Amino acid sequence: MRFITHRLPMGPLVHRVNRDLLRAVHEFRPDVVFFDKPILFTRDTILEIKQTGAQTVCYNQDNPFGPRNDGCWHQFYKVFRLFDLHCAIRKTDAVRFEEWGLNWVQTMFNYEPSAHFPPGEGWSDSMRTRPVSYIGSPYEERPEFLRQLGEDQHIPLVIAGSRWKECLSPRLFRQYVLDGPLYDSDYRDAIWRSRINLSFISRLNEDDIAHKSVEIAACQGFLLAVRCEGHQAIFEEDREAVFFSSVEECADKCRFYLERPELREAIARRGCERAVRSGYDDDTQLARILNFLDGQRGM
Repeated sequence: MRFITHRLPMGPLVHRVNRDLLRAVHEFRPDVVFFDKPILFTRDTILEIKQTGAQTVCYNQDNPFGPRNDGCWHQFYKVFRLFDLHCAIRKTDAVRFEEWGLNWVQTMFNYEPSAHFPPGEGWSDSMRTRPVSYIGSPYEERPEFLRQLGEDQHIPLVIAGSRWKECLSPRLFRQYVLDGPLYDSDYRDAIWRSRINLSFISRLNEDDIAHKSVEIAACQGFLLAVRCEGHQAIFEEDREAVFFSSVEECADKCRFYLERPELREAIARRGCERAVRSGYDDDTQLARILNFLDGQRGM
């Protein structure tokens, strides 16, 4: 039913969610209505909200306009030009919004401090039972990259996430996949228990950085991420995070840092400090959006 609803947004669920949103807007009279991946809301709903005087903000962590075909954006394409403000997470977002004459503000993938934070006092490297860890789905090149990392480079690898049975042989699945999808405290605990946390970017989603990279750093996990302009902009290489450009380089850095726990600890600590100091958290990014709206209201 969820699959069908996302691709053909109609029926009782869609009617109910639009009705309930309008009811809440009329009852509470908000100044701003913040839409997070609004794939079910109709043109009439958004226009009625705007008529109350509320400003509408559209925020999408996934990319409706990139080459990845998620199949859930049919209704969104009908309404996205109606929003008062769009949040540009990627460089390509900003380019498109500017070309289309849409109002936008630059923001980024961020972390939630109540969910992503360092381990408490007394935590030590001896408690990290996952040598090299990847937590996530088998998007794009990741299955083959991780297969080579484990099989050809002989790196002690642990994988957690959904759909890995679909792209790994039964032997590889049994050998490398420890958990299914991890959420909330289980996700944070897995980062804490990993000596090295791998992170990639979704090129089909046109991402500049990985959301996971920011969350790993906020949890004070040691981050080994794909080298790209976005990651190099938010973390200083080899001081706040470590980067790779190939399977071979990734394997070499895994071997190097697995044997140097004190260096890993220092880099992870500086990465966490950078995430906090530079405002990669939810509240700072939300403040940027609201301040932008306030500035436009005062013009």
